[in-house]
Amino acid sequence: MAGHSVIVTGANSGIGRAAAAALAGAGARVVLAVRSTEKGDAAAASMAGTTEVRELDLASLDSVRRFAAGWEGPIDLLINNAGVMIPPLSHTAEGFELQFGTNHLGHFALTNLLLAHVTGRVVTVSSGAHRGGRIDFEDLNWEHKPYRAWRAYGQSKLANLLFTAELQRRLTEAGSPVLATAAHPGYAATNLQFHSGRRSLDLLSVVGNRLIAQGEEGGALPTLYAAVADVPPNSFAGPGGFMEARGAPKLVGRTRAARDEQVARRLWEVSEELTGVRFGLGAEAAAA
Repeated sequence: MAGHSVIVTGANSGIGRAAAAALAGAGARVVLAVRSTEKGDAAAASMAGTTEVRELDLASLDSVRRFAAGWEGPIDLLINNAGVMIPPLSHTAEGFELQFGTNHLGHFALTNLLLAHVTGRVVTVSSGAHRGGRIDFEDLNWEHKPYRAWRAYGQSKLANLLFTAELQRRLTEAGSPVLATAAHPGYAATNLQFHSGRRSLDLLSVVGNRLIAQGEEGGALPTLYAAVADVPPNSFAGPGGFMEARGAPKLVGRTRAARDEQVARRLWEVSEELTGVRFGLGAEAAAA
């Protein structure tokens, strides 16, 4: 990775930190794009190699735009890793349901605003929870139905895969050599699980992390595989062990809903309307 420029969102903890450390250790210049620069600095201090910390709050489109506007030079690898998982009902700065707004819309806007700089790959971290997801175009932000944190999380992670598929279609149509790939970490022990607002769920996560989960380094392996292995466009990497919970990375399957091309296109169009950000290459980018 010597000479490569890499951005990892949410790189101050968990699998993002592990992926950033591995890439920096392999010679890449790694930018830790994080909400808290104090935590980012602490994470960067523990890594070998060349690192830089920049502020990025994916729950604020203003922050996303500032980050993108301040970028200069090529990006060999963009890893859309940051995310939130099963919080109580809350919202982004623009009023989007937090999980959909952060996990999908924030990365959608960031990727397209940076896309003209990207020369290699865009890796977006999804989850096995996409299997329980459904894109509810009539109520994406949970304004008219009772909030279900797990279902909202599943919707956001399904959106990550649909975004990857439609991004790759558009890249190919534009004649770009950039690859869009996706990954999921399996069951990794990180702090992501401990923000449900419900003590019983958080305690269950403690037990699961101790008995079943792999560490953050193991959870980062599918991301690294999707980032550097010889994989096809729109591929999906995950752990190769029992029920894709842990183990060495490999290409894995996805649900029929995650392969729905019409839904992927509609989600892209809706995401453009919600964020005000269009496809970052070709005539659309010039018009924007």
